Amino acid sequence: MDNTKIWLSSPHMGGNEQHYIKEAFDTNWVAPLGPNVTGFEEDLEQFLSDEVQVVALSSGTAAIHLGLILLGVQAGDEVICQSFTFSASANPIRYLGATPVFIDSESETWNMCPNALEVAIIDRIKKGKKPKAIIPVHLYGMPYKVDEVRIVADKYGIPILEDSAEALGSTYKGKKCGTFGDIAALSFNGNKIITTSGGGALVSHSNTIKNKTLFLATQARDNAPHYQHSEIGYNYRLSNISAGIGRGQMEILEKHIGLRRAMNHFYSDIFKDLQHVKVFQEPTSDLFSNHWLTCIVINSALLGKTTEDLRIALSKENIESRPLWKPMHLQPIFEKYPYYGGNVSEQLFENGLCLPSSSNLTESDKNRILEVLKRFFSLNL
Repeated sequence: MDNTKIWLSSPHMGGNEQHYIKEAFDTNWVAPLGPNVTGFEEDLEQFLSDEVQVVALSSGTAAIHLGLILLGVQAGDEVICQSFTFSASANPIRYLGATPVFIDSESETWNMCPNALEVAIIDRIKKGKKPKAIIPVHLYGMPYKVDEVRIVADKYGIPILEDSAEALGSTYKGKKCGTFGDIAALSFNGNKIITTSGGGALVSHSNTIKNKTLFLATQARDNAPHYQHSEIGYNYRLSNISAGIGRGQMEILEKHIGLRRAMNHFYSDIFKDLQHVKVFQEPTSDLFSNHWLTCIVINSALLGKTTEDLRIALSKENIESRPLWKPMHLQPIFEKYPYYGGNVSEQLFENGLCLPSSSNLTESDKNRILEVLKRFFSLNL
């Protein structure tokens, strides 16, 4: 029996990536600029909206870092951040010497709770520290409550840095994620819905922000014939070769979204009659998730087994799964910082699991996963 590793979320090439890479080598465009970079940025702009400007960068983390700088965040400032997320959402706050203020999730989208957000803002203002930015996340591809978060942000005049690293192709009320923030960040890491091996992008709504991003991402070189620098810059530009992978990936993005969503339906069908297992899906028709990862929550009290038991059962068959993100306010490096909300994210972490969701899973892979789930949950399928 085939026991090849089934990954949680593996890269999925379409074939045409090599054309763009070869073109880069043939024309000797191997530096962090060139026609693939420009073409990839244009592809992303066309996909997202005619109203946005995109700068391709070395990572999504770089996009968040530069986004905070562009929003004026400095040492000693406070930045509100969703707690239930990957650490890359919060780490750039500390790069700048600013203080993260973490917000719990709400139970419908698992993302930043608008009510806890407003409570936090009011309290920070009372303490003399009005936050300089808000970082909500479209977790696992599920759009956050965009309208509710925007209402709170605008009420107190705080800009939004939208973390759309996991949500390329997801929409809220028909509009693409990555276009709702004053600035947004995308990721093309190897495990994302499309990849450039490693890479990201900053999305904005003005040429001014785009040009400033380009300046900062290329070591902040002043306009002079010699190397002159009046600001601190960064080496954050995406290479022309990596961008070539991205151009090939953009050609199959819609297909990948369909395949990821099909995996979500695959699991939903398996668990449709189980009261103690819930598959993470859109709470309303306003939301459309790319289902980058399909996640489940188990009622361990009813089942008598835990998500860790399931993770181990899958691992024994060489199938990767992973606990949901451990909330940032519970992380050793961040536990001393302010936190607002209840225990929604903590409960999700304790009872949730990400299941294999790759767009390149075969029927054989699915059957292997199904057999483990049937045994574990005593399913008669």
